[in-house]
Amino acid sequence: MNVPVPATILIVDDEERNRKLLEVFMQAEGYRTIVVDDGQTALAVAASEHPDLILLDMMMPAMDGFEVARLLKSDDALQAIPLIVVSSLDDVASRRRVMSAGADEVITKPIDRWQLLQHVARLLNQRAGNNG
Repeated sequence: MNVPVPATILIVDDEERNRKLLEVFMQAEGYRTIVVDDGQTALAVAASEHPDLILLDMMMPAMDGFEVARLLKSDDALQAIPLIVVSSLDDVASRRRVMSAGADEVITKPIDRWQLLQHVARLLNQRAGNNG
C-alpha cells in the first residue's frame, strides 16, 4: 500500500511562543515541520529543503517577512511554494503589501487554528493538483 509522505511545513517566526504554537498545530495534523527564527535562515532552508508550504511571520528583526516573501517569490526554484503570512498587522495597507510581496494568504494573530488549517490544506491540495 502506498503511504503518502507528509507535507513539510517551514515555520518562520522570531518569537519562540509563536513557533511552538504553529509547530503543535501542524504536527497534530501529521505535517513534518522545520522551524527557524529568522528570515536569512528561512531562505537558506527553503532553498535546501524545498518545503511544501511556508508559514511566515511579518515582523522580524534584521530581515522582515516582506523581504523574505519578495526574495522567495523572485527565485524561480522557490516561487511555487505556497506562502501563508501570519501577522499581527491587520490594516488594509499592510494586507495589500503582504499580498503584493507574494503571499497566498494572510492570517492575523491571534491565530484561529481552524482557519489556519483550512488555508494550509487548501494550498497544499492546490499545489498537489498543479504538480500532477
